[in-house]
Amino acid sequence: MKKLLTTILTTSAATVGLLLAGTVSAHADATYTVKKGDCVWAISQEYKTTIESIETANNIHGHLILPGQQLRIPGVNAQDLTSQAPATTPATESYSGDNLQSYVLGQMQARTGVDAGTWNHIINRESNWQPHVVNGASGAYGLFQNIHISGGSVQQQIDAAVSLYHAQGMQAWALY
Repeated sequence: MKKLLTTILTTSAATVGLLLAGTVSAHADATYTVKKGDCVWAISQEYKTTIESIETANNIHGHLILPGQQLRIPGVNAQDLTSQAPATTPATESYSGDNLQSYVLGQMQARTGVDAGTWNHIINRESNWQPHVVNGASGAYGLFQNIHISGGSVQQQIDAAVSLYHAQGMQAWALY
């Protein structure tokens, strides 16, 4: 009987220890390395946390993060970060035809890290939100008046604008 009681107590203590260890590691902070094109919003969506928690933990102001910067992701297990491959396109709303502005601005901000207000200014200036407008003089096409494409869906225009941004930055639209 004494041996059985000792076995039960030892097993119970080991089980409680494992449970507590699992709980501690599940809430430990993790580190994320910022890549070109990342933004705090997309990182927060990917790891199911808030912009505020990431910015507070890393003393970030104005949503400014830089490639190579190490961010502490509060409450996320480091194992979760290495086991999840970040999405190439952060989860945003789907384009339905009735949500052109919110869809395009959400995609552009998430994929470039540039504020949606800046993209809104560019699109207003370039095309007045007309997705299939063509500049007769230059042949520039679409929302972003991209000279590297001559047609395409809204999603293809977004993809082309993101590629152009990654190649030339805001200089492609005569900003900065």
